[in-house]
Parts: sequence; C-alpha cells; structure tokens
Amino acid sequence: MQIPRSLRRADTAFFARDSKTLARQLLGQRLVHVTGGTRLSGMIVETEAYLGVIDRAAHTYGGRRTERNSSMWGAGGHAYVYLIYGLHSCMNVVAGRAEEPVAVLIRALRPEKGIDRMYERRAAARRDTDLCSGPGKLCQAMGIDRELDGINLTGDRLFVELLRSRQLPASSIATGPRVGVDYAGEWAAKPLRFAIRDDPNVSRPPPEQ
Repeated sequence: MQIPRSLRRADTAFFARDSKTLARQLLGQRLVHVTGGTRLSGMIVETEAYLGVIDRAAHTYGGRRTERNSSMWGAGGHAYVYLIYGLHSCMNVVAGRAEEPVAVLIRALRPEKGIDRMYERRAAARRDTDLCSGPGKLCQAMGIDRELDGINLTGDRLFVELLRSRQLPASSIATGPRVGVDYAGEWAAKPLRFAIRDDPNVSRPPPEQ
C-alpha cells in the first residue's frame, strides 16, 4: 500500500495510542537500526501489548517505578530495552502518553536489510527464519541493547518506517496469549499477543482466541 512520503517514518503521534492498538498497528511496519554505517531492518511480524499499572505481567504493574523501567514511564515513541536472565535484550516500543507506562514488546521480525551482519551476530542461526524469531534473537541480530534504552524512536538511529497507512485486516492477524508470563495468573492468558498469520518468522504461532 502506498502511503504519503510525509508518513514514511513514524512520528510521535503514531505512538500516542493505547498499547493494544499500537501492537496491531506495528504489524507489517519496518523496524530499522542504523549502526556502524550499516542499515539493519526487518518487518515486524509479532508483538505483545502490556497495559501498565493494571497488568500483572507488565513491569509497571501496581505503579512500580524503578531505574530499570523508567523509560516505560516516558512519552510514547521511546524504546524500553531491558535484559532477561541478565543476558538477552528485549525491545519494547513505549505507547500512550508520559506517566502512562504502557508498551509493546517486539517479538519477531522478518529480516530484510543487513542480513549478512545479522548472521555474524547470530552465529547459531542456520536460516533467515532463525535470525529474528523471538525478542532476544531479534535484538541480538539487530544490535539492540541496553545502550538504546530510552532512545527516541523518531530519530535517525533506531526508528519505525511505515509501510502501511492502515492496520492489517483482522483476517491477517492471529491473536493469542502472551509468552513467558505465567506468573501473571489470568493476565497471562489474555489475548494480547498478535502476529501476522502464517508468517514463518514468528516465535511461535499464537493459538487462536
């Protein structure tokens, strides 16, 4: 779908929406990281929404505010990058308004540019679909780490390019529970994970809900 040149890169207004809507809107858009003179990019094919203080799976549940999650309390359009198991980075797109700590986890990409560099970073990968098929994998492949926590996603280093002016049709989006948040009880089962249906790059196909 052709979109106006002025909308080619996501601006602040694009991110200033609730995290569930943004999680769907990000599907089919392109994540770009320019690093070391190389453009690394991939189409976003899987996301998870986190609903902030009411969401037991969110890092800001109950109003929790720490040095680690401080970026999540900022305005929509910033990155929230954190470590899991002290080893693997995960990237979130902060949504909504400042002091409304909601975000969207980017779970998987379809690799596009800089694939040779991605293989260098992901030595264990054997095919393109192994490069970015999970939140830790895509951060490793794309060179995204805690140094980028809090970065403005409307800048020139890490940003979202808009390939679509409208959200993918519902028939193209598979929806299911989030992954790895069993501690959150009933919140773990809520249908807040979204993926482009039948895309081979997703971390795992969501069971339909």
